[in-house]
Formats: sequence, structure tokens, C-alpha cells
Amino acid sequence: MAADPRLAFVCVDRPEAVTARQILIETYGSNPVDQADVIVALGGDGFMLETLHAAMTVAKPIFGMNLGSVGFLMNDFDTEGLLQRIRQASPTVVHPLAMRAVTVSGEVHTGLAINEVSLLRQTRQSAKLTISVDSRVRMAELICDGILVATPAGSTAYNLSAHGPVVPLGSGVLALTPISAFRPRRWRGALLPHTAAVAFDVLEADKRPVSAVADDVEVRNVARVEVSERRDIALTMLFDADRSYEERVLAEQFAS
Repeated sequence: MAADPRLAFVCVDRPEAVTARQILIETYGSNPVDQADVIVALGGDGFMLETLHAAMTVAKPIFGMNLGSVGFLMNDFDTEGLLQRIRQASPTVVHPLAMRAVTVSGEVHTGLAINEVSLLRQTRQSAKLTISVDSRVRMAELICDGILVATPAGSTAYNLSAHGPVVPLGSGVLALTPISAFRPRRWRGALLPHTAAVAFDVLEADKRPVSAVADDVEVRNVARVEVSERRDIALTMLFDADRSYEERVLAEQFAS
């Protein structure tokens, strides 16, 4: 990265983050996002996801510093040596998932997800789904609480909590993970090529309503949900050279 990158500072709406942002601006100056070389995001993982969504239109790398409760996607907060850290940072590129959800009434909703697209039952009734991959039915009936498709970046989030696999970046793989599968009880999901087009059809949708979520976009009473990767959208996160994203993923797999 070129010397002295122009920085834009953004922060979550919390007093400590607002104060930290002001200190950093006084130390390093600040630029509008569209004129900056790097966006510095102050907050937790949730705010990093918000910043990544906002950055889709400006194509700027993001260096996050943790001022939230969860900081897997963030670097440690420190006001000293920020320019050098950014110059030496290790870039990680992620591609979002595109969701197309059709409701039982025929409405079409779309959304982009950096972590995962998930389907969840809305009531006490289990969801009943048909799963297709590249227009071929792979599972005619899955009874479950839900199911998700996770990107490699999202495989350490909800997917991991649902006992899905951790997927290395650059593996060209998406994780398909059921949530509390009832039938078939022993099915634990699948690894799919990143080029796969996945579709979920909701069976008995009037009796077993299902919602679909792509990050912050939620659609209720869906009849069909289609998921595919958007390789044409590339988002770049910057991590400290001594703690790359790959190292964080490896460490997470051995965490107790």
C-alpha cells in the first residue's frame, strides 16, 4: 500500500467509539469516504458488517478496530502507529451471497449477505424444505428448525454455532448447514462449490411458515429462496500482519 494512505474514520454510535474516532481524526486527519484510500471502522463485528455493506458502492478496503463485544473481524484498538499497521496489513477478499426470496403471495425480495443466508421456522411447527443444487433436487424433504448457506467468512459465525464446518478463505466452497435437523436426523449438511446455485422450496408453507434472512434483510412467509455467490462484488478487509484472518480461523477451530 502507498505511503500515508488517506483515511476515513467511521464508528458505531456508542460514546467510547465516538470519542476514539475524534482522537484518531485529530491525530491522522480524516477524508470523506469517497476520497479515502482506506476506511477505518471502529466498533464490533456487527458494525464491520454494516461498513462492508456500505463499502459495496465505493470499493474501499476496510481496517477495523475493535470497540465492541465481539471482534473476530476486527483488529485491536490502538491509536499509535495506525498508518504503519495499515501499510503492513494483510488483505482478505470476501464475496457476498445474493438472496432472492419469493413469498407465498408472490412478492419478490432480494438481499446480499456477507456471512450467511438463513431460513428459519416462524412458529412451533418445524420447517419442511426441498433442497435443490444447480436445478437438481438433492433432498426432497428436510424437516428442521432451519438451514443456512454460509460464505467462508461467515463460516465462523452462525454456521459454526449450528455445528457447521469452518471453511478456509480461498477454498472455493460454501457451507450448507441444517439447524436442528429432525428428518433425516443424521444429516449434517454439505460443502458446495462456490459456483453452486442453491434453491429452497418451502413445503406446506401455510401450515409451516418460514422466514429468510440475508444479514439485515428479513423476509417472512417465503415459498422459495434462491442463493448464489456474487463473484462480481469483492470486499476487502485488512488485518494486522501478525494476526491474519487465516490465523484467526485456524485458532477458532482449536478454541475451547
